[in-house]
Amino acid sequence: MREDFQAELDRVSSTLVTMARAVRETMRQASNALLTADHTMARQVTVRDDEIDVLYRVTEDRAYDLVAGQQRIAVDLRKAVTAIQVAADLKRMSGLAVHVARSVLRRHPTPAVVPELAELFRAMSTVADELSGKIVSALSGHDAVLAAQLDRDDDAMDHLHQRLFAVLLSPDWPMGVEAAIDGALLGRYYERYADNAVNVGHHVVVLVTGGQATTPV
Repeated sequence: MREDFQAELDRVSSTLVTMARAVRETMRQASNALLTADHTMARQVTVRDDEIDVLYRVTEDRAYDLVAGQQRIAVDLRKAVTAIQVAADLKRMSGLAVHVARSVLRRHPTPAVVPELAELFRAMSTVADELSGKIVSALSGHDAVLAAQLDRDDDAMDHLHQRLFAVLLSPDWPMGVEAAIDGALLGRYYERYADNAVNVGHHVVVLVTGGQATTPV
């Protein structure tokens, strides 16, 4: 029955909310570790990522069960498949937070971010947190309008990424090649985190409305 399908889809959606909250906290911890050179906090990020992997597998299994069930109308199948896509993008976001944390571990006890870039990465971490906060709110509130805003909000991260490369490529850059490479890689992690947040926003619109997704970034 369609009522049973909706009840199970609601359980999948609830797991996605839990996963989104965990992803947000993972990047928060990774960013704090990056900006404070906190080795212990960076280690905690890798542990939390394992927990997110479990949530991903739970979501994937439940959603595939929905797809494999009795014949559904197209909109139901689309929602079930979209739930898997949301979980996959959230998993990628957690993986990017782990990349940030591993940068901290790799450079410890030296900070992975030189002082010249600290403010830029603080701003990037703020944007990342705002994006993931909107994901949590859109998923938990079934808010397609809020989810659609993520596409526009990504512009702030793109602007910061451009500023970062302007600093790194400046002839006045004083910190050498190694620090520049670290900064470029870290900037890429935050940029991709935001890109995946936009993808989640596209998919949440489908979950809420049952319509076709726009083309992900």
